[in-house]
Amino acid sequence: MSKATQPIPPGVSKLTPYLCIKNVAKAIEFYKQAFGAEEVTRMAMPDGRIMHAHLRFGDCTLFLSDEFPEHDCSNASPATLGKAHATMHLFVEDVDTTFSTALKAGAKEVMPVADMFWGDRYGVIVDPFGQPWSIATHKEDLTSDEMRKRMETACAPAQAAAKS
Repeated sequence: MSKATQPIPPGVSKLTPYLCIKNVAKAIEFYKQAFGAEEVTRMAMPDGRIMHAHLRFGDCTLFLSDEFPEHDCSNASPATLGKAHATMHLFVEDVDTTFSTALKAGAKEVMPVADMFWGDRYGVIVDPFGQPWSIATHKEDLTSDEMRKRMETACAPAQAAAKS
């Protein structure tokens, strides 16, 4: 066995999300179709469950595995939990196209794409495996003061409704 020459493997992000998804094989196909992910590695167990998969989303890395409850490693999928414990955030060149492609691939819309006060065009979906994804295209660079003013304007109707 050769020794690793770098503490962080080439092509892997220093911080890499690792999702536990029920039926990772289907999830991988969804991520390829919806987001253009590239499959780098897949390690399947004899029973067909995937103990580790490595996907690339442009310059980012995502690791995935199926559930292995017999190993009591505290990993559970959103399907098992009944909710997700985190949202994946994906910046893309064209949020409207990516959002539409994800919906056609089987995702459900949570928040439609819209221009947001912080300068992104942004929307939220939940994939067929229960994992939420926020998807955005950055449109404007704002100063903190500009963002604060826009937030106050955007939040004013909800604040007024809460007072009445």
